Parts: sequence; C-alpha cells; structure tokens
Amino acid sequence: MTIRVESPVGPLYVSEGDGAITRVSWRSADLGEETPVLAEARAQLGEYFDGKRQAFDLPLFVSGSDFQRQVCAAMSAIPFGETRTYGDIARDLGVPAQAVGQACGGNPIPVIIPCHRVLGADSLGGFSGEGGVETKVALLRHEGAAGLLI
Repeated sequence: MTIRVESPVGPLYVSEGDGAITRVSWRSADLGEETPVLAEARAQLGEYFDGKRQAFDLPLFVSGSDFQRQVCAAMSAIPFGETRTYGDIARDLGVPAQAVGQACGGNPIPVIIPCHRVLGADSLGGFSGEGGVETKVALLRHEGAAGLLI
C-alpha cells in the first residue's frame, strides 16, 4: 500500500508492507488504501514539516543487507538538527566511508531515516532524493542545521 503525502520538499510516496513503513520516494507510485500505519506516517510527517516533531516513531522495515540496516540504524540515531560525516559512521562500523556513502544513497526510507544528516568531510555529500543536494539543504535548514551550510 502506498499513499501520497504533500511536503515542502515535494510529494512523498510512503509505502507500507506487513505493518511497517518500507519506502519513502519522490517517484509516483500506485496509490492504495490508507492503513493505520500509513495514516500515522502522514500525521508524523506533517508534524515534522510543521516544526512540531523532531523524531519519528513508526515501525520501519529496511530491505537490503545487514550492512544497509546497520547504516540506516546509525543514521536514525543522529538527533534532529545535528549532522555526522560518512567517516564518523564508517569509524563506528569499522568500514570504509565510501561504503557508508553507498548505503546512505540506498536508504529506502529517506526523511524518516535521516540520510540528509550525513555529510562529507569537506562537502555536503550527495542526496538521492528528488532535487538532490538542494533537497538535502532544505531539510537541514528546516532542522536548523543551516549554520554549517553558510
């Protein structure tokens, strides 16, 4: 099941499977019935973009390798308005920073799992969502992390 959620960074398509959020995408998808989990995701995303929520409390299922899930867990642990580098996460996991960058790019649940909070050592790094780095900057500004962008 997938719903469309309007946001300041464009329409988000939020998908659920087996009672957990499995994907957030900017790409159009076949829409379905809004389940209780999807209704809660809509509400929490609205609160986040309205400045009333700093952390999501949703059931999530990250598809992919154990490593992908480890990187997603590390990203989820970054507090609202704060950032870490690919190198920081790589050191914590004992892997190369490039591998962390690839896993960040493969994050199936952006915004809710905040890959936008992960930066390069001397750059913003990338962002695989619609709008690329401009969307990453918009999300960081929304969270008050814009001081490091100026």
